[in-house]
Amino acid sequence: MLEKVSQVGRAAALAAGAIIRQNYLKPHHITLKGDIDPVTESDLAAQENIIALIRQTFPDHGILAEEGVGGEGARGHRPPPLPPLSPYRWIIDPLDGTVNFAHGFPMFCVSIAFEAACVVQYGVVYDPLREEMFEASRGGGAFLNGEAIRVSQTDKLERALLATGFPYDIRERLPETLARLGRMLGTAQGVRRAGSAALDMCYVACGRLDGFWEEHLKPWDTAAGLLLITEAGGRITNFDGGPYDLYSPNIVASNGILHSQLLSYLSE
Repeated sequence: MLEKVSQVGRAAALAAGAIIRQNYLKPHHITLKGDIDPVTESDLAAQENIIALIRQTFPDHGILAEEGVGGEGARGHRPPPLPPLSPYRWIIDPLDGTVNFAHGFPMFCVSIAFEAACVVQYGVVYDPLREEMFEASRGGGAFLNGEAIRVSQTDKLERALLATGFPYDIRERLPETLARLGRMLGTAQGVRRAGSAALDMCYVACGRLDGFWEEHLKPWDTAAGLLLITEAGGRITNFDGGPYDLYSPNIVASNGILHSQLLSYLSE
């Protein structure tokens, strides 16, 4: 079954990416879910296409998608347990980095994950401008365009390139968010804020980044990246060092070697 899942996931990511690439730099119809949380016509069209392709093959599978579908979780709250006969769910972000996309800033992607019995089994993240496809299956490793990838071997925080993002409610939590950022800026070799958590996590998985942290992400932001990083040899926890799940309030991802150093700065 997992082979069929990966075929469908890959096809859906490519199809959604084609829609996004075609609409890039065109005028957009933009609505707001929050003060700084936009949705474009491309988010909706890409999501509709992904869901249609999934349901052609797996009509009974559950779907959790960022823009909502059939009343299912558009805000990312912890859902009720899946019914016994439906242990499968797809977790979809049709366009991660919508603010970037809406401004013509070339850093965004499609993220799709598949879970069975609440455990992510497959993930794919596709960058349609760079034509980079990151894929992982549980126990099968992580890949970029078919080539195996691994996390970096950087062992000192002062030599690390890190990434972070800011939550959409940052105006309500500005002091603590900036305090963490300040500690990292004073320690790491560099910190980047590119605006796509899914791509940040892929870049940790393939060694372009050594670590990543963020607050208040949703399941569709991290589901595919979670599997990619762990299959590439990395580590993911929350800020306290405890186990991360898709509904945790914060996330720390790293090459594993740097993890305790990252946690010491984030938990101060």
